[in-house]
Amino acid sequence: MMIWREGVVRRLGRAWPGAAELEVEVTDGASAAAGDPVAATGVPATGVPATGVPAAGVPVTAGPAGPVPAGTTVRALAYPSLVGEPAPGDRVLLSAAALARGLGTGGYAMVVALPDRLPADPAPGPGHLVKARYTPLQTLVLGADEQESEHHEVLRDADDLAGLPVVVADLHSALPAVVAGVRAAWSGTTAPRVVYVMTDGGALPAWFSRALAGLREAGWLAGSVTVGQAFGGDLEAVSLHSGLLAARLVLAADVVVVAQGPGNLGTGTRWGFSGTVCGDAVNAVVALGGQAVASLRVSGADPRERHLGVSHHSLTAYGRVALAPADVVVPRFDDALAAALPGRLAERIDDQVAGLVAPVGIHRLVEVPTDGLLEALAGSPVALSTMGRGLDADPAAFVAAAVAGVHAARVAGRPVR
Repeated sequence: MMIWREGVVRRLGRAWPGAAELEVEVTDGASAAAGDPVAATGVPATGVPATGVPAAGVPVTAGPAGPVPAGTTVRALAYPSLVGEPAPGDRVLLSAAALARGLGTGGYAMVVALPDRLPADPAPGPGHLVKARYTPLQTLVLGADEQESEHHEVLRDADDLAGLPVVVADLHSALPAVVAGVRAAWSGTTAPRVVYVMTDGGALPAWFSRALAGLREAGWLAGSVTVGQAFGGDLEAVSLHSGLLAARLVLAADVVVVAQGPGNLGTGTRWGFSGTVCGDAVNAVVALGGQAVASLRVSGADPRERHLGVSHHSLTAYGRVALAPADVVVPRFDDALAAALPGRLAERIDDQVAGLVAPVGIHRLVEVPTDGLLEALAGSPVALSTMGRGLDADPAAFVAAAVAGVHAARVAGRPVR
């Protein structure tokens, strides 16, 4: 379903590569649509009021004109590569359904078009991959693996990752923590070349991620590859398999991190969550001769039982979807960290992981001590946040991701731990 709004740009906000925040005054609130429970009543079908303050801190008010009435000022996000460069005074068309329902990462209305000032047609160039296919904002990109690409010959018959360590993670928020772990365990005079391969389970534009932009700016990532329907990376690829090969053969990765973009989708059911693709990613890595490193989604602070300790997302993806063995990395909490964690969290994690690893499961148990990792995580150039919780509120979540990075550095052959 779509909730359309029209507005005027009042102020420009933050910008980072590929994205621009705007302050937009809604000028057309639309009438309540018959049969739309949000537009008619301000209450979604789930029974959760559409009023209040979403994660981004922008008030959304329900009323007779719908959940985002005329006169409301909202935060909006534009992708200039798709819609052009917004400026104060521009009229914009917005997609506001997720904002109205308080859903999603960021709490934005999304800019669909600048109808009075359309961007010029791009110069003719190569590329025929269509991503976000058959949606109004489908975009044409040059795939690293397609015939028009300079990398086509390298990738045409490529079939081997040659033991490249690939860390697979459920949540996008694990990315900076994994990279911090890699860097903490890396020796030598040159920094590790870590490449992020972004799948299409969350946000499709890589531009949505401020973390990705910040890690690139800080030199913590050597590049990114967007695969499937995702787009906006340094390289584009048709599939996860070709994206992994591009990370190794084109971007010369020492370590790869595979995770969806921001905006994990879950329904509170056994199988209805976007993280199932972690198991598919393990299968792809092993099929191509890489070393799959399974990063566990862990929490010591999540109020939901199914996500406490090791999330059921990890247990299902690695225990049921993955058909090839991976290294399942478990933190061995140092005394200081263990004292700060909820009681019996370590024992709970051990009990949950037992079903994944030999002799019960197909995976290999790898235990990594956590000494020094809190300091490494605190040095991240981007904010650490998962499900609204930072490093202080849920250290186990980030440490569990960081130890996977430590192990990947060991697999790559340059450990200092």
